[in-house]
Amino acid sequence: MKLVRDRYRVDLLELQAACEANYLRLMRLLPQMRTSQDARRVAMSQGDRLLGVLVLQVLENCPYTSTLRITQEHCLPWLPVPQMEVRVYHDARMAEVTCAENTRRFRGIYAYPNAQMHQPDEKTQLNLFLGEWLGHCLACGHELAPVV
Repeated sequence: MKLVRDRYRVDLLELQAACEANYLRLMRLLPQMRTSQDARRVAMSQGDRLLGVLVLQVLENCPYTSTLRITQEHCLPWLPVPQMEVRVYHDARMAEVTCAENTRRFRGIYAYPNAQMHQPDEKTQLNLFLGEWLGHCLACGHELAPVV
């Protein structure tokens, strides 16, 4: 008996909702991204233990878009360092992952299996992961330098 898996179809509403929510999260974390090319470092800790520092860096500003690099510093030694580039569309109020783990321009659907080991819904998964990452940062993050 051979099991046939249904072909993956992009849920465009889910992807757009994730990108819109990511835009709102990024605007809360980096409200001046349209006017300056600076970076913000947000620490995440549990008790007295520093779990990591999320670095949001503006790489490029254009009239309608911004490009950000999001990385994590001071990770656990056994954990690979996550790094993403995110394109922020200010006119559409959306933020989309454009580069992750040295892969650029993700397709909406990948055949599975494939040589790059991408999941059929890789693009959606990356945008959902970005949302969880930013949401955790908003919920548990704090400024790196103590307020005096």
